[in-house]
Amino acid sequence: MIRYIFLCFAFILISSPATLRAEINTDGRILDIQQVTSDQGITAWLVEDHSLPIIAMRFSFTGAGAAGDPADKQGLSNMVATMLDQGAGDYDSQTFQLLLDDHNITLGFGAGRDDFGGSLKMLRHHQDLAFDLLRLALTKPRFDEEPLERMRNAALSRIRNSLSNPRWIAARIMNDTVFDGHPYALNAGGTLQTIGRIDDAAMRDVVEKRLGRDNLVISIVGAISADEVKDRLDALFGDLPAQAELTPAETIKLQNQGKTVLYEHDIPQTIIQIIQPGIARDDPDYYKAAIMNFILGGSGFGSRLTEEIREKRGLTYGISSGFFNLEHAKAFQISTSTQNDNVADMLTLIRAEIDMMRDTEPAKEEVADAKAYLIGSLPLRLASTDSIAGLIQNMQLDHLPPDYLDRRAAKLDAVTVQDVQYIARKMLAPDALTTILVGRPGNITPSVIIETLPHVE
Repeated sequence: MIRYIFLCFAFILISSPATLRAEINTDGRILDIQQVTSDQGITAWLVEDHSLPIIAMRFSFTGAGAAGDPADKQGLSNMVATMLDQGAGDYDSQTFQLLLDDHNITLGFGAGRDDFGGSLKMLRHHQDLAFDLLRLALTKPRFDEEPLERMRNAALSRIRNSLSNPRWIAARIMNDTVFDGHPYALNAGGTLQTIGRIDDAAMRDVVEKRLGRDNLVISIVGAISADEVKDRLDALFGDLPAQAELTPAETIKLQNQGKTVLYEHDIPQTIIQIIQPGIARDDPDYYKAAIMNFILGGSGFGSRLTEEIREKRGLTYGISSGFFNLEHAKAFQISTSTQNDNVADMLTLIRAEIDMMRDTEPAKEEVADAKAYLIGSLPLRLASTDSIAGLIQNMQLDHLPPDYLDRRAAKLDAVTVQDVQYIARKMLAPDALTTILVGRPGNITPSVIIETLPHVE
């Protein structure tokens, strides 16, 4: 999963009561995260906040995502996610959706490559109905043919529309190139052929086998007590299988390192995606890498890549860098675009900035600015029940402890200029860069020319 940082300093003007309390917590903790365990052993992280009558919930089934889809049914997990709120129990699709709308309940599901999950948000006085609709969706989905056909057609339309989107094409080629031979290379959204093979039986198989109590991660924020959560957990998830039946994926080393892959596309600008091995979120050196990335390209305006390539030379509207992290693959990515005739110059400049990051210590001011931003921006991620639920859910999925937020600022503040150069030398690997080009770049000799988009037909 990729996680980006937000702007800071004006946060008090937009903070909710929960955010303000987080800033003045008398016990020194940024968030009071309670770990609640039900009688059946189901655990959730809870941040209790009764300032508003709202409850937000995130839940994920780890290892249940698209990496487990058969090659002949690519898009299966994604289709399940779109269908779970299209009727369950005695409620057909229209009735189910009306119940959500009429009671201001927000319920949605999603499938990533690693995990399958969803979110639920409601007013406190509608919680009985909201939690029951979620229970029905997970345990008694209908998968009726009419909404299934609608979703199939929508998926096919999405795939066809994506074929004209060069950024989507670049992402598709990148996945196929760097994850070659691994389930991550397959198309999580499905192909024009596999979407038609997804039926009721295949979707029920996902629900019945992949969604278990043992691979369930839950975060709850808002106007609900620990005792209430404890009761809700068993009522909501107690009927799920005790253990999920999963096909474990193996950790993969990025493939085709050092290669330049071209897909010729008749557009005036070439889309450029550059990727190399990265760093795990729970690696002790991650804080050093976060500051290094901020300086190199993660901060947008003010970053070295933006200053040298956009501001000084006008070669692009935007360029950025960031971490691309999946459970079984860690990567670091640079994304940009430029006029076809400027591609060779662009790649040379990017390589030069990477080399400079490795070869020289950053300025003290650069490191200080990065620390101030990364530390100061945290409150914006605590500005609503939704954002807090998402943040603590990601903490669990990234295998971080409940007190991570309390220790984060000190860890970042401890990073030195020497640390930044150390991690740049350790992590940045110019010879391992895999470059994906979509367009008609001039003065480029690619290692590989792709003529047919993989996992689309």
